[in-house]
Amino acid sequence: MAYAFGVDKDSVTISIEQRTDERVLVINDRFDAVLAPQIREQLDALLDSTNEVTIDLSQIEFIDSAGLAALVFGMKRARKQGGELHLIRPVQRQAFRIFELTKFDAVFSFVEG
Repeated sequence: MAYAFGVDKDSVTISIEQRTDERVLVINDRFDAVLAPQIREQLDALLDSTNEVTIDLSQIEFIDSAGLAALVFGMKRARKQGGELHLIRPVQRQAFRIFELTKFDAVFSFVEG
C-alpha cells in the first residue's frame, strides 16, 4: 500500500509504503533542494512514531547536497532516539557516486531492497 503526498513535478514522486512490519519512505527520480524540505518533514513525522526508518533510494537518478543533508538530519534524529535510518542503495551508479565521494557510504546503513 502506498500513500502519495507532496510533490509530483516532472514525475518525481514520494510515497510511504507499508512493507511487512515497517513503513518505507520511497523516493523516485531526483532528490534535490526542491524535494529535500518535504523529505525532512516526512522523516520528522515518521520519527515521531518510530526510531527505525527505511528510505528506498533505489530509483533515484540524482542526489545533491540538500538531499544528503536531509538524510543526515534523519540519521541523527533516529540515532538520538536509539534507532537507525536505513537506506536502500540507489541502483544507478551515478546516484550512488555522491555517497562514495563524500564518504557517506561508510556513514549510512545500507540495506537490501
